Amino acid sequence: MLPATINIFEKAARKAGRILARDFGEIENLQIQSKSVGDFVTSADLKVEQSLLETLQYYYPNANYLTEESGSIKGKEETIVIDPIDGTSNFIHGIPHVAIVIGKIVDDEITDGIIFNPILNEFYWASKGKGAWCNNKRIRVSKRQDLTECLIGTGAPFGGRIYSDYYKELENMSKFTAGVRRLGAAALDLAYVSTGKIDGFWEKDLNLWDVCSGVLIVQEAGGRISEPEGSDWTTKSRDILVSNTLIHKKLIKNLTLL
Repeated sequence: MLPATINIFEKAARKAGRILARDFGEIENLQIQSKSVGDFVTSADLKVEQSLLETLQYYYPNANYLTEESGSIKGKEETIVIDPIDGTSNFIHGIPHVAIVIGKIVDDEITDGIIFNPILNEFYWASKGKGAWCNNKRIRVSKRQDLTECLIGTGAPFGGRIYSDYYKELENMSKFTAGVRRLGAAALDLAYVSTGKIDGFWEKDLNLWDVCSGVLIVQEAGGRISEPEGSDWTTKSRDILVSNTLIHKKLIKNLTLL
């Protein structure tokens, strides 16, 4: 039996997921004219978000909502955090690594979260104390302890977001691990740590809607979360380091050997 909140989140995500999947199929027809792709994506984002809000506000009329497109909608109870399309660049380019993300926060604590990739039909969820799941299967982080066997995910900053230490961090991580992956959707990176597909992940300057569900799913799957230099991660944090717990200290060491 799914917890009630997850049930509602799944209903919202699957309904909106049909819009996302249909628009994903249309992207190919638009690839040639770059400008219309941009407009199309903005409207796809908005349509998916509107659909999510419609369902969620029916069940949670008094909640606060924090969304990527509409910003903040004030309420008086729990906060529901929404990212309609995580991995927008992947979406634009027709790469099927995209997700709808919905999380619930009560008193600064993440209590429930889902990450849904409607193209591959992967539905990840966790509720506090109920474990982490993907499509009705219990998921766990990997047991790899030797960094040389570990794959680590990251988000590569681009344009004006490049920070001076990034390439040093990348060099350290590449040197001591089995490789670094840049998949282009932070929520799914966290889901992949939860299933043991990758063993760790770090990124800086992220928004809460990118990671809030993933943080809970990783924790419930036995993983560990902190800031990259080791301090506690909170819902106010912009930077994150996630691991299977076993390699966490080694990752911190490689990220602070600057």
